[in-house]
Amino acid sequence: MTGLMGDRASLRLTLTSISLAVFCTIWIYPFLWMLSTSLKSNAEIFGNPGLIPQDWAFDNYVRAWVEARIGRYFFNTMAVTFGSVFLVTTSTAMLGYVLGRCRFPGRKTLLLGFVATVFIPQGFTIIPVFELLSFFGMSQSLVGLTLATSGQAMVIFVLLFAGYFNQMPKELEEAAVLDGVSFFRIFLHVMLPLARPMVVTVVIMQVLNAWNDFLLPLVVTIANPELRTLSVGIYAFQGEQFVDWSGMAAASTISIAPVVLLFLLLQRYFINGLAGAVKG
Repeated sequence: MTGLMGDRASLRLTLTSISLAVFCTIWIYPFLWMLSTSLKSNAEIFGNPGLIPQDWAFDNYVRAWVEARIGRYFFNTMAVTFGSVFLVTTSTAMLGYVLGRCRFPGRKTLLLGFVATVFIPQGFTIIPVFELLSFFGMSQSLVGLTLATSGQAMVIFVLLFAGYFNQMPKELEEAAVLDGVSFFRIFLHVMLPLARPMVVTVVIMQVLNAWNDFLLPLVVTIANPELRTLSVGIYAFQGEQFVDWSGMAAASTISIAPVVLLFLLLQRYFINGLAGAVKG
């Protein structure tokens, strides 16, 4: 009887592994196709449907980096991403701490207002944001683009931080207060270090948001191509009469590689942060 149950468990594990392997292959195929296309010529893309190129065209990356100015757009994207990550993580952590740990009149109304703004489509806010940047004279600068990018997903991050801080034990604050520690120092030296998984989660999500955003950078940089980010720069490979598929694939590979590497390095903290927020 025990042997039969063991055989069934082994068969179930084998079938599950095969099913997951097939699913993972289907899921990762577009990425493999993009990488393969980036190493083919435009003529070979349609003549050779396989993933292994016949003639390895590494010059596609050089052409995309230099001639298509992906190098410039890469550093623009890095500047906007790092700036927005700092602004978003700092502000949302402090606001989430107040909403998660403090009880004050109007708190529920404020939380309700935050939740309501989540359902406003991004397209509805593009024109007001651009008008606001123009009013302050920042519509043609990376600083303005960074500030605009920082405000897009802050509500979600505030709610995540509020949920995470809310489930922390009150004894930590009470002990710090008895020692004469101020409100801000409790947040900075006690609570924030304990919320490291949530901080990493917000960092990863904001990196993805800023790195892959297309509509807002397109509107802000439409009059100044020098400020383009990677997502907008890659779109330039598509012309009216011809699409440079190999150059676009090379530029897309350059664009996605840092994000994939960041997630692989920090995925443990990312999963722990989301689990803690959901639990809270």
